[in-house]
Amino acid sequence: KKIGKRRTAETYTTALNSFLRFRGERDLLFEEVDSNLMVEYETFLKGINVCPNSSSFYMRNLRAIYNRAVEQGFVTQQNPFKHVYTGIDKTKKRAVSLDVIREIRDLKLTKKSLVFARDIFLFSFYTRGMSFVDMAFLKKQDLQNGILAYRRNKTGQQLFIKREKTMQELIDKYDTFDTPYLLPVIRNNGVDEWHQYQNAAH
Repeated sequence: KKIGKRRTAETYTTALNSFLRFRGERDLLFEEVDSNLMVEYETFLKGINVCPNSSSFYMRNLRAIYNRAVEQGFVTQQNPFKHVYTGIDKTKKRAVSLDVIREIRDLKLTKKSLVFARDIFLFSFYTRGMSFVDMAFLKKQDLQNGILAYRRNKTGQQLFIKREKTMQELIDKYDTFDTPYLLPVIRNNGVDEWHQYQNAAH
């Protein structure tokens, strides 16, 4: 967090929380982290129906934490992750038809939070699957001359999207006059911007 890598800190925390559930919230020394323990953890994850990619996600993050401990001299390298899966399976694409998207668009919703969730989903669809973190931090200045230009939070890659009428209708729907942001996720209300994003994501 101190060096600005909040997303990495969050993924490490998620992995540690899962590992702590397996451990029954009991601490352990780095020396106790061996391949047998990690195989037990993997078996635990399978037992609670965690999919292989999620299990691998936890393992890769725990391995990164363990490797930092090795680098800093807290433990000698024992390669505890050598017998667990740390790859990434290709997942089957689960596309929906345009009719389903239209049904979602035309749903008669009364609850404000559901309307907003639906609108954010549609905005993501109109922007070729933009992630929520990227949508939350879009600025008004990112939309110029009919082109939305932004950098992906995850990779830093710059992307350009042509502004479509449907996208503009969603932007115009919300009052964001008091904020430099394009969508009403982050406000100038004195609350930390990242905290506002996380609250909205939850």
